[in-house]
Amino acid sequence: MLAHEIRAKVAQGEVSPLEVAQVYLERIRSLDPGLRAFLTVNEGVLEEARALDPRLPLAGLPVAVKDNIVTRGMRTTAGSRLLEGFLPPYEATAVARLKALGALVIGKTNLDEFGMGSSTEYSAFFPTRNPFDPTRVPGGSSGGSAVAVAADLAPLALGSDTGGSVRQPAAFCGIYGLKPTYGRVSRYGLIAYASSLDQIGPMARSVQDLALLMDAISGPDPLDATSLDLRPRFQEALEAPLPSLRLGVVREGLSGNSPGVEGALQEAMAVFRGLGFSVKEVSWPSLPLALNAYYILAPAEASSNLARYDGTLYGFRAEGEELWRVVEETRARFGLEVKRRILVGTFVLSSGYYEAYYGRAQAFRRRLKAEAQALFQEVDLLLLPTTPHPAFPLGGRPDPLAMYREDLYTVGANLAGLPALSFPAGFEDGLPVGLQLFAPWGRDELLLQVALAFEKATDRAFLRTPLGEAF
Repeated sequence: MLAHEIRAKVAQGEVSPLEVAQVYLERIRSLDPGLRAFLTVNEGVLEEARALDPRLPLAGLPVAVKDNIVTRGMRTTAGSRLLEGFLPPYEATAVARLKALGALVIGKTNLDEFGMGSSTEYSAFFPTRNPFDPTRVPGGSSGGSAVAVAADLAPLALGSDTGGSVRQPAAFCGIYGLKPTYGRVSRYGLIAYASSLDQIGPMARSVQDLALLMDAISGPDPLDATSLDLRPRFQEALEAPLPSLRLGVVREGLSGNSPGVEGALQEAMAVFRGLGFSVKEVSWPSLPLALNAYYILAPAEASSNLARYDGTLYGFRAEGEELWRVVEETRARFGLEVKRRILVGTFVLSSGYYEAYYGRAQAFRRRLKAEAQALFQEVDLLLLPTTPHPAFPLGGRPDPLAMYREDLYTVGANLAGLPALSFPAGFEDGLPVGLQLFAPWGRDELLLQVALAFEKATDRAFLRTPLGEAF
């Protein structure tokens, strides 16, 4: 049962918030030991459900929250040993808004440490497994949230997307994942990786559920100076007729893909033509180089953001009497990938290299954004694969550079601040394949309108829960 269907049954009195919570809590206890989607399960969720007013708009809807989004009084680790016992004294705005509407945080989901990874193998605690094939990765860094939704351990989830970390696991797990326009969802309470790129994003098994979640969490926030004063109208947009649209298929995303991805792309183009779209090939020349710029800019920001973990303010503190020995031994608890990115970021910001690397990457970012703006004068939406292939085996990317290339098609949206939606579009050898749509700045609702039309035209053929449904 989908989230909007559960919501309707609670509103009609057919099921209580407590009964919903009981079903999902038991399902997590039964299935999660084999999937490892959750780092923390909210054992107090039944009491919270019992006290809920069933008339609240989202009463009783369980939501899985990525563990780099803080939850007051509930352990938040960011997948790192440095925050292993951290109990936040405050709440992320997105979480607070969900709770105010009656949603229940069912638990905190696994992730690559501080969001740095593309497979959820870089968690400091354990890897998460893909529900379609437990020998394969779920994608990352929001892999735990993607698995929670795909296996129906929760009907809704929040992830975070810095370079594709909502969309890539959504594609690998056969669900929807939205990276909103930068600023549509408050970043207050999101543990920072790269502040100019990070964005909280929703994950769900249907477009209607995605709209439900976006209406709840988006909107301006006085606690986040980068949040946008745009009223959320996602469910309203789904009721509006779909306009005639021009779809641009990005040429730079057409080569080097696996057969299943290539087939899904061709079939999707045919579906969109059948919906009355004009479909043509367009070029985004800078897109193939976006990965290079991303792995300069994101580590640079990470090296600054993660400097706060020095054992003096919060999180783990090593024992010792000498300041620098305490700092050194505290930071030794960072995982290898986090250390690697901090070192890269420190290098590109260092004297003598700043202009050669960081300055040029920022100039490239402006060019990439200008090219996107020019493209959106020519077409209304861009279509390209989310990933070049379906989920790869656990341990299948031992080379860090090979892991970085997993973000090839996703980082462009983050660098340009654009909204992008990954939607399920096919299968390859039983594994899900995802495609993504990019829209102009602030046109997030249009993405959901188009995805809903695709979902209806394909009769939900690509939406599948590999382990059955909770209801």
